[in-house]
Amino acid sequence: MNRTSLFSASVLLALGAALLPGNVVGQQKSVREQLVGTWTFVSSTTKLPDGSPAWGTNPKGLLIFTENGYFSSQIVRSDLPKFASNNRAQGTPEENRSVVQGSIATFGKYKVDDTKKTYTLKFEGSSFPNRAETEQTRAFEITADELKIANPSTSMGGSSELVYRRAK
Repeated sequence: MNRTSLFSASVLLALGAALLPGNVVGQQKSVREQLVGTWTFVSSTTKLPDGSPAWGTNPKGLLIFTENGYFSSQIVRSDLPKFASNNRAQGTPEENRSVVQGSIATFGKYKVDDTKKTYTLKFEGSSFPNRAETEQTRAFEITADELKIANPSTSMGGSSELVYRRAK
């Protein structure tokens, strides 16, 4: 083998080794960067007084973390009744109660503590008005496709674990 071929082979080997997944460690995203994006709601351990799942059997929801520090979260039961009047301002007391008890929406700003793997929400608004202008810190575990969140104080009382999947 001549020197040119040997040199070319060495360069190719070095480039190949540099591109291996093990060398991506220096480029790994921060915990905050991993959190940014859109997540679809999967489940929660929150229970109603009768022991049934608070969000029903097929809940819907989104949790969004933006790069510039804002969040938005919505969870709704999939079995909410339609309003007979077809006008949300004219719902019956029963329809209104079902919607209030079967949905939650919040938004505001967030900050992440990469070391503790927690984030703190500063609620700017919520469909549960008691949340507005408050803060809450939540621990979380994250993989590429799954986010598990420990909510220390739900709007229904008690604590809960929420599970989300990264939206594709």
